[in-house]
Amino acid sequence: MHVDDRIPLIHLDRMTDSTGLIQHAIYSIPRRESGYTTDDNARALRLCTRLWERRPEDRMLDRVTTYLSFLEHARCPVRGFHNFLGYQRDWLDAEGTGDSQGQAVRALAEVLGSHLPDGYRALARELIDKVVPALADLRSLRAQAYVILAWGHLSKWGVKDLEPVEEVARSAAQRLLECYNRSQRPDWPWFESRMTYANAVLPHSLFIAARCWPDEGFGDVAEATFAFLDRETTVMDTFWPIGNSDWYARGEEKSPYDQQPVEAVTMADAARAGFAVTGDEKYAAARRRAHAWFHGRNSLQQTLVDVRRGACRDGLQPSGVNRNEGAESTLAYLWTELNNKDIIRCAENQKNPGDTRSCSIATATTPS
Repeated sequence: MHVDDRIPLIHLDRMTDSTGLIQHAIYSIPRRESGYTTDDNARALRLCTRLWERRPEDRMLDRVTTYLSFLEHARCPVRGFHNFLGYQRDWLDAEGTGDSQGQAVRALAEVLGSHLPDGYRALARELIDKVVPALADLRSLRAQAYVILAWGHLSKWGVKDLEPVEEVARSAAQRLLECYNRSQRPDWPWFESRMTYANAVLPHSLFIAARCWPDEGFGDVAEATFAFLDRETTVMDTFWPIGNSDWYARGEEKSPYDQQPVEAVTMADAARAGFAVTGDEKYAAARRRAHAWFHGRNSLQQTLVDVRRGACRDGLQPSGVNRNEGAESTLAYLWTELNNKDIIRCAENQKNPGDTRSCSIATATTPS
């Protein structure tokens, strides 16, 4: 049976205007006062670039254009990218966060490794070259992980003449190992003294590092930290992520709520990468649990998604589902759903070879 790889972008389009993707929503309505972020527009660029690769239609190219144009506008006069743009189109920060630099370069790597028109890829390369000095100064572990994931995508598709990005990515992977060696304890094999947000990005990046530089011990730490995270976020075969209300410090209780979609998408992507590296079924099972979290297999047994509109609510609280449908949440769902379709399509292709690029993307250690 052929799998329809289309995913609805009704809500994404509703949240997007001529400037870019609006950050938050009140229920399903764009909250204009929240403005825009480079983080969200980068995620949208990455998603729409991948969708354009699947089906190169003019409407999808229009979306790519909007989000890539936002990133071009976001570059700071000195280096790096701004992150927060007010609805009146004034930048609200002198320079962006570390995470916004990492998210931007991941999205640009997706563009540069694609078959988009030459001008799109040329701009992506120009922006990557511009941001390299800022990447070298990143201190956030997650921002460094995003750079590793970006390099993993560039190297996977054979993009040439970006040695400075590889150097920054390799140094970032080594710093993650150093953090792990400092922080890990027999009962706490982790990179920091507490788990916070987008936790699975860290082991995910080391699975990618293990593919890029196989002789430096990255794989062992990736497996150990993923196993710990998986154990701490699985309750009766259900994904129960670290709550955003108070996170999870070593020696304390895990915060059960506010569970957010970013945890599910990063877990699904890390599990997918782990399976690609090891072939161990436990990673496939972890990915399925994270995917199912969106659809009601969670601690509240309530769905977070509107499948028809391609929208996702902002998380799980003790009182129920947060009914707002912001950009980050929606993109987390759409990316997870697209990857799930990729995996099903890949299984089809193995039975009926044809679209080898799609199958490669589905099984490769691609960034999340």
